[in-house]
Amino acid sequence: MTCEYVRKHYGVPAELGRGVTVYGKPGVIAADRGHYIGVVFDGDKPHQISNCHPTAGVEYGEIRSLPLMTRPQKNYSDFLQADWFQGTFVEWIRARKITS
Repeated sequence: MTCEYVRKHYGVPAELGRGVTVYGKPGVIAADRGHYIGVVFDGDKPHQISNCHPTAGVEYGEIRSLPLMTRPQKNYSDFLQADWFQGTFVEWIRARKITS
């Protein structure tokens, strides 16, 4: 479920898989971003997660299925989230292959 902070602090029904409309643009919550909700908008690639404020122009809807990422999209998304890693994406992939 996650998004616990957002639910408690802002009193909204945020959770992974919840459909939302943000300033008229439909999407689905795909990530817990702390004080924000991570939204994949309909028509965007599954790894294109936008940080949205939980109350700024957001209408909450029903639970939907999350868009699935391809393996390369997941790898790139993981690389972008690894702010501790100080290399390139190619170095990231090589390092993962060594540890796997």
